[in-house]
Amino acid sequence: MTAEALAAPALSYGRLVPVTVHFDDLDALGLLHNARYPVLAERAWAELWQELLGLRFEGDWAAAGDACNAVRELRITYDAPVTRPGEYAVHLWLERLGGTGLTYGFRFCSADGAATYARGTRVLVRLDAQTLRPAPWSDAFRAAGRELLRPAG
Repeated sequence: MTAEALAAPALSYGRLVPVTVHFDDLDALGLLHNARYPVLAERAWAELWQELLGLRFEGDWAAAGDACNAVRELRITYDAPVTRPGEYAVHLWLERLGGTGLTYGFRFCSADGAATYARGTRVLVRLDAQTLRPAPWSDAFRAAGRELLRPAG
């Protein structure tokens, strides 16, 4: 399979986070395994939230704050295969930022963001660590999140 990656517009919103595809991320056909795309997107988000807010999970859900969340929905479309290990990037942004939930967009792409291999969305719900019921995002998280919102239109 030698499909060309689809061209992407210049990055005008969100953030581009570098990721590395390793040889063992490839499947038996030499393609990036379909399940690795969301894992790499998740790692990119974890790195970005760490950079923006110092947010990370260290084993204590009560202390995790906004990192205490769960996935409600994941959608992904594969546009072109990744056929070799190396340096790539994940373009990250927020589609929607609600009181207790959010929808983020991601695009797995070339390191410069020019070529797109996969794209998707993921819905997260912030949880109270004790009850596991929806809980509001912190003010700091909401402020950082607003900076990542994709412009309407």
